[in-house]
Amino acid sequence: MHYDDVAIPAGMAWSSPFVKWQGSLAEVSSLDLAADVTGRALAGRGVEPDQADGLVLGWTIPQQDIFYGAPTLAARLGAGAVSGPMISQACATSVACLAAAAGTVTAGGGLQLVVTTDRTSNGPQVLYPRPSSMGGAPTSTNWVLDSFARDPWAGTSMLAAGEAVAADAGISRGELDELTALRSDQYAKALADDRAFQRRYMVEAHIPRRRQPPLVIDADEGIRPAVLEEIAALPPAAADGRHTFATQTHPADGTAGALVTTVERARELARGAGVVRILATGFARVAKGRMPQAPVPAAQAALGAAGLAIEQVDAVTTHNPFAVNDIWFSRQTGFPLERMNSHGCSLIFGHPQGPTGLRSIAELIEELRERGGGTGLFTGCAAGDTGAAVVLRVDD
Repeated sequence: MHYDDVAIPAGMAWSSPFVKWQGSLAEVSSLDLAADVTGRALAGRGVEPDQADGLVLGWTIPQQDIFYGAPTLAARLGAGAVSGPMISQACATSVACLAAAAGTVTAGGGLQLVVTTDRTSNGPQVLYPRPSSMGGAPTSTNWVLDSFARDPWAGTSMLAAGEAVAADAGISRGELDELTALRSDQYAKALADDRAFQRRYMVEAHIPRRRQPPLVIDADEGIRPAVLEEIAALPPAAADGRHTFATQTHPADGTAGALVTTVERARELARGAGVVRILATGFARVAKGRMPQAPVPAAQAALGAAGLAIEQVDAVTTHNPFAVNDIWFSRQTGFPLERMNSHGCSLIFGHPQGPTGLRSIAELIEELRERGGGTGLFTGCAAGDTGAAVVLRVDD
C-alpha cells in the first residue's frame, strides 16, 4: 500500500524498555503499562492526549478488561472523546497498526495515536466449554505457550520453521552463531555513552508498588551478551537442530507507540525537527512452515509500492526471532548483514509480540535521523508464515 501524505513527526515514535518474561513486568497488565508509558511519552514531547483524533491499539495477548481496551486506554490518557480499532496480527501487529492509522489519515481522519502493548509473562489459560465431552470437561489452551508450540495450519512449531529454512538454504550452525554474536555487538553499541542512542526513543516505565516508591524501569532487563565462544558451546534447542536458545529470541514484556498524521501536521508537531514520511507498507505469506522467509516478499511488496529498490535503502531493521531470518534476507536481497539492525534487534532485546516491530521502527527512525536523513526499511516475520514491512523516509 502506497501513501502520499502520511508521516510521523520526528521524535514521536517511542518504546518502553523490554523486560524478559517473568521479570519486573510479569504481573503488570500490558494496558496499565501502555497507559503509563504513552502518557509519559506524550508529555515529554509536548503533546496533549486530546489532540489525537483517533487511537489504534495493537495487542496479541489478552489482559483483564481488554474487551474495553481502546476506549478505556484513551480515556485514561485524557482523550476520552476518541477511540478506534484494536488490532491483533501476531508479530505483524505493529505494521498492521501503522497501516490502519495511515489509511485513516489518508481518508481525512486526522491525528492518530498508535499504541502497541503486550505481556508474554503469565499469559492466560483459556477454557472453551464442551458440554458434550466426557463429564463436560472443557478444552484448554495456554494462549502464549501453545501458540509458540504449534501452527495449526502448518502443523509444526515456529522453531521447526526456522530449522527448515536453515536446512533448505544450507545455512550452518556456525553462521547462525556468528550472526547472533554480531547482533549482540551491535546492541552493545546502542548502550554506549550512557545509552545515548536508546534514550533518543526509549521512555521509562513507572510501576506502582504497595508501601514503596514506584519501580522505575529505564533500561532493558534480562539481556545476556551473546559471546561467540559461549554460544558455540550450547546444545541445539531441538534434536539435530542448528538453532540454540541463544540464536532465537526470548519472550518479553513491553509497549511502544507513535503519532501518525499528515505531512503538514507532522511538521507542525515536530517543531522544526523534521518528519518521517511513511511511504508504503507491505504484507506477504510464504509456504507452510517457512515463516523466516516471509520478510523478503513483504519487503519487496513495500518497496514496490514505494517505487524503490533495495539498493536505494540506507538502513534496515528487522524482527528476526531466529538468526536464520537475517541470513536468508541478506542472501535473497543482497543487503549486507552488517548494515542491518545497527543497534540491535528482537533477536537480542526480546519479543513482546505486538510492540516488537514498532520498537525496531523507532530505532530505524533514530538511526536515519542521526545520519541526517534517508530511506529506511523495517521488515519481519509473523505467525502463519506471514511477513510485514514498512518503508520510511526521514527528511525536511
